[in-house]
Amino acid sequence: MLRNLRVRDFAIISELILEPGRGLNVFTGETGAGKSILIEALGFLLGARATTAWLRAGASRLSVEGVFDPDDFAPGLREQFQVGSTPVAIRRELDASGKSRASLNGRPAGLAVLAAFGEGLVDFHGQHEHQTLLKPAVQLDALDAFAGLGRRREELAGLHRAWVKASAELDSARMSDSERRRRIEFDRFQVQEIDAAKLRPGEEEELEADLPLLKNADRIRNLADAAYGLLYAGESSALQALQKSVRTVEELCRFDESLRQGRDELETASIAVDEVARRLGELRRRVGADPARLDALLGRQDALARLKKKYGATVTEVLAKREELAAELDLLENSQKMIADLEAGQTETRRGLAAACGRMHKLRATAAKKLETSLAKEIKVLGMPHARICVSVEAVEERFAASGGDEVEFLLAPNPGEPIKPLRSIASGGELSRVMLALKTVFAGEAGGASVPVLVFDEIDAGIGGTVARCVGERLAALGRCRQILCVTHLAQVACFAPTHFHVSKETAGGRTSVRVERLNGGRRLEAVAQLLGGRAATEASRKHAQELLESSTP
Repeated sequence: MLRNLRVRDFAIISELILEPGRGLNVFTGETGAGKSILIEALGFLLGARATTAWLRAGASRLSVEGVFDPDDFAPGLREQFQVGSTPVAIRRELDASGKSRASLNGRPAGLAVLAAFGEGLVDFHGQHEHQTLLKPAVQLDALDAFAGLGRRREELAGLHRAWVKASAELDSARMSDSERRRRIEFDRFQVQEIDAAKLRPGEEEELEADLPLLKNADRIRNLADAAYGLLYAGESSALQALQKSVRTVEELCRFDESLRQGRDELETASIAVDEVARRLGELRRRVGADPARLDALLGRQDALARLKKKYGATVTEVLAKREELAAELDLLENSQKMIADLEAGQTETRRGLAAACGRMHKLRATAAKKLETSLAKEIKVLGMPHARICVSVEAVEERFAASGGDEVEFLLAPNPGEPIKPLRSIASGGELSRVMLALKTVFAGEAGGASVPVLVFDEIDAGIGGTVARCVGERLAALGRCRQILCVTHLAQVACFAPTHFHVSKETAGGRTSVRVERLNGGRRLEAVAQLLGGRAATEASRKHAQELLESSTP
């Protein structure tokens, strides 16, 4: 559920904090007071397209923050957004330049994340709001949820993945004879080109070590000779001086044992100098001008560079590419048997998928009739007694999808004499809202409530009144037992069923108008319901009627 909503500098809202309760929450107030602005702010928070027209005059930035109860998250959302046991906080801002920023539990979040989050958490139903159940794909999902076909959908999706994989492998293997020959010749040429180079792992590193020595052989030899002479050659060499110092200090240790450590350090230095001199001697013997070898190494380096440009960034990658090409060549040369095997496998997976789609179609057709009956009952008591509703399930020939081969469409004829047509084509917002309420009521009652936890109905009471309005209120209250409902209404017969009642109004201070939201209880709530019944000013008669409504709607 939505625990609280903080809105700042959004349209005519200066700043307000809304703390809706569980179950049914209603918002009442004069037309234009700002009720729908609250709904727009919630939609903005959950990824709706932003517009700078929402920015309050004089403000440089607007912001909306919402905190949601973690207990109402579906398992998929909990895993996707790493929801724990603490409330989930969302914040979104919009500045005057049109730049939007959002965060989820303090971490930056993109609008796609907010939209995915919002689709699983809040469902908007209003005359001008996005309504998820108007999408045929979502209607298919809703029918399957109503019928309890979740496990069969998973099995069907697995069969579809296997069929897609088998079909892709077969398509990849199939090619014309000329194309296959061309591929065989090309792959064979590439394998032979790599083999001809006789590559060795580690060869690059050897080249990188040897080439600098050959390129600078004369200078390296001269420097090595000079260093070797200073360290080792002659009686005045560094090594001779160190060895002589060791012997001298050894004699001194007979008189002062404290010099023993110094004597050991000199001996260590002598050993180190001897080792360096030995390495210099090896370098002198190894390094020498060899133009022929230098040319050979440079040529090898160029050859490796050409191969790496074609087949990989390193010799190791080039050798791996060679194995890949050899495997492809083997498949191409033995493609006839492979294609026959793939065709058999693809046919088998298609047969299994088609059978599963057929079984799923029968289950959906049966469930659709049951859903039609349930919806017809709900729609009648919601002020559409002559409406006809149909849940169409059409099997599309030769169509195989992860959800099966069916197209599901909710169709409605609101009034006698009107043709039945897709739900998304209905123009009346009031009719749409009541159909959505009927659907949600049926799903909540029979599908176990496996849906989004927060439902928003904007002016669901359009075009109804009296007994029908009371039925709408009863349905909303019943739906509120397993959902949090936010409902903008103008009818007392709906408002009286809400455990939480908010009154939205405008107030002016300092020459500026802003929206005020007040939670009503006791006498204030009675007065608001009476005003809904009697117009702008409550009368004794309307207060008495309001009292009767409130008392009769209390559980």
